[in-house]
Amino acid sequence: MIETWMAKLPHGIELSCRSAGQRGRPVLLFLHGFPEAAFAWDELLGHFAQPEHGGYRCVAPNLRGYEHSSSPHEVSAYRAKPLLEDVTALITSECGPGGQLAGLIAHDWGGALAWNLASARPELMHRLVIINSPHPQTFLRELKHSAAQQAASAYMNFLIRPDAERLLAANDFARLWPFFDAMGASGAGVPDAPQSLPDGAGWMTDSLRAQYRAVWSGNAPSSHGAGLTGGLNYYRASPLRPPSKEDPAAAHIDLPPEAFKVTLPTLVLWAMQDSALPPSLTDGLEQWVPHLVLTRIERATHWVVHEQPARLAAEIRSFLRTV
Repeated sequence: MIETWMAKLPHGIELSCRSAGQRGRPVLLFLHGFPEAAFAWDELLGHFAQPEHGGYRCVAPNLRGYEHSSSPHEVSAYRAKPLLEDVTALITSECGPGGQLAGLIAHDWGGALAWNLASARPELMHRLVIINSPHPQTFLRELKHSAAQQAASAYMNFLIRPDAERLLAANDFARLWPFFDAMGASGAGVPDAPQSLPDGAGWMTDSLRAQYRAVWSGNAPSSHGAGLTGGLNYYRASPLRPPSKEDPAAAHIDLPPEAFKVTLPTLVLWAMQDSALPPSLTDGLEQWVPHLVLTRIERATHWVVHEQPARLAAEIRSFLRTV
């Protein structure tokens, strides 16, 4: 059974959360991405809360800016430091002072936060699981030097537009629904291109569509996408996007070679039909993640959490059980 509640953090931010499992059990924390919300993890929350699958306390917060969580107006409030402060405070709330997560599991923008936190505060978690979210070093490398990655990430420069909320919300979010196709099967949206449908295609049910619509609209259909502003501010606050004529973005960023090194045991699950985040982003990852287990998932897209939850559950369960 999924419970919903509000985490009131010491620094004044509130995060609306979904959870399963008893307090006092080892904690798994799940971080979502854009344009999703905490409900995307419901199946995995229920799975890992079951005694036969570990009996974990499973928590998925709506990140700052999403659903009923605090949504500051300033774009600067969505930079890495305040976002990581939220996650760190939630871990302390769930695990106690000096406590440690059994595992941090993250996808997309949640993965960006997880890479940062695991490198800066490894004592907060025992294991790290990343699902289709590029490491900052490999993402910067590809944004700088790969024309293919620059083209694949071009949508990010649309999402930072000041009118992005209005454009995305128009005609019942007509520009947003295709995200679930355009970042998926090869050939999606390309006339006469051969379609290679992923396993689990057709996961977007009417009830799930209603959940997305409620989050995007801010639970008020006439709000012109008010629920999108927080998520879009993550893109606006980050320079990790393709360079353009107006903005050098990633082209003017340099990272020290050892920055973002993760020494924790780390499982990276990579859906191979993710057209926005291709498998080349995993090339050379061992340089920054020496204790890496990389598992490639065929016939799966960026939305693998919805498409193949049973496969993800099995891979994560096996990883958590290794010594």
